[in-house]
Amino acid sequence: MKKFVIFLVIIVIIVSIIGLKYYSYQADLATISQENQEFEQYANKEVYGIDVATVINKAVDKNTKNNIEKDEQGFFIQNDENSIEVEVKIQEGEDEYIFKMEQINSLGTEQFVQYFINYKFKCSDVEYHEKTGRIKYMLFEQIATPE
Repeated sequence: MKKFVIFLVIIVIIVSIIGLKYYSYQADLATISQENQEFEQYANKEVYGIDVATVINKAVDKNTKNNIEKDEQGFFIQNDENSIEVEVKIQEGEDEYIFKMEQINSLGTEQFVQYFINYKFKCSDVEYHEKTGRIKYMLFEQIATPE
């Protein structure tokens, strides 16, 4: 009888551990999905400069909260888990310029919004971290200037 009780206790402990692991895994998936939704709402859509500034602010905030390190130039160093990189492609006449979110943030997103508030952009590229499934990279391209 004693052996049966010990066996039953061991089974209950194993099932409990597996249940906790599964619950933790599901909670992590829900968190990642919620985080991705904050950014995916802009994917493949036409947005204005203020929306791009919002994405930049969110990405800088996430990187800061996740303690993503910066290099000597002040750019976040990408990792394979939870870093986010946003780039903005702007066209001036015949020339194209690509700005990293850190450049825009350091100059002030308020100035970016003031100048580009009526410009239209489209998020043309979204990449995900292979390891975690979190958003890794977004590219916003200018598609129209104010009329």
